[in-house]
Amino acid sequence: MPETPYYLIDKARLLPNLEKIAWLRENSGAKSLLALKCFATWGVFDLMREYMDGTTSSSLFEVKLGAEEFGGETHAYCVAWADHEIDEVIRVSDKVIFNTANQLRRFDSQSANHTRGLRVNPGVSTSDFDLADPARPFSRLGEHAPEDIEPVKDMISGFMFHNNCENASFERFDAMLGMIEQRFGHLIRQMDWISLGGGIHFTGEDYPLDKLAERLKRFGGQNEVQVYLEPGEAAITNSTTLEVTVLDTLFNGKNLAIVDSSVEAHMLDLLIYRESGHVAPNEGPEEWMICGKSCLAGDIFGEFRFPEALRPGDRLSLQDAGGYTMVKKNWFNGVKMPAIAIRETDGTERLVRDFGYDDFKAALG
Repeated sequence: MPETPYYLIDKARLLPNLEKIAWLRENSGAKSLLALKCFATWGVFDLMREYMDGTTSSSLFEVKLGAEEFGGETHAYCVAWADHEIDEVIRVSDKVIFNTANQLRRFDSQSANHTRGLRVNPGVSTSDFDLADPARPFSRLGEHAPEDIEPVKDMISGFMFHNNCENASFERFDAMLGMIEQRFGHLIRQMDWISLGGGIHFTGEDYPLDKLAERLKRFGGQNEVQVYLEPGEAAITNSTTLEVTVLDTLFNGKNLAIVDSSVEAHMLDLLIYRESGHVAPNEGPEEWMICGKSCLAGDIFGEFRFPEALRPGDRLSLQDAGGYTMVKKNWFNGVKMPAIAIRETDGTERLVRDFGYDDFKAALG
């Protein structure tokens, strides 16, 4: 195995999520597309494609990756397509989803013979962070008003709604779907397919999967549409660790351990949303703050408990490090980018990608 730091994707821990996704499809009729914005490490697509129906994207490059490496259905969404992108997007995708009616009209001639959809913003969401709230005031994410959608409804065959964010409550999902049906139901019933987006944490422990299956089946049946879900985190939760090594320790009012990784460079969302990472079992008499090696003062993974005092050379595993990490990793401070490794279901581990100085240099000129 490579030197730390590296991301380790464990297929045995990935599998339970995928089995729940497949069960949901079997019992609800809803298809599931992997949200590449969250997780796009194509070295495990061989396993994931057995349980999922395809991919959904946020850019041309994600569309191409999904088509080339995952297969199945390839949905192409972007907040705004550029003139030089649209022809290739249509060539490699099964559906193109426009963010606004303006973009739909602008690219009407290029996309006229393609399956087309429109993003609809219902004005409600489950996000606890304004930064990530698609229904925030003045949101640019989708068309809000039924009267603005009505004139272009005959140009499309489906809608994408994406307003769930880390939503682990079925009751909250059910209530919001009811609001969508009440406000947009007359338009939904004129479509062939509806994507309800991602952010539904239905692979989490104790989530009432049977209730979700019944609700999705009823929604699809009553509206006579094919339902799609776009799981990102739900597909890969708890499957991946970031493996790091302690480089140095010191005491400054608290026990501090500096590791060979960086929050800003390798687990950026912890910094953006001011959240803590996770270690397991996080037990013991010793309490330590785990710090990154970049120059950023707040480059901190969190405070955790250990059975013994940490020392240089100790290995640590930061849990649940798959979502929005490898797709956001960067070269801040020139800190070595973590390699990517996969643990197969038989326990064997293999390196699929390493990064070195040449990659750092190539990214800058």
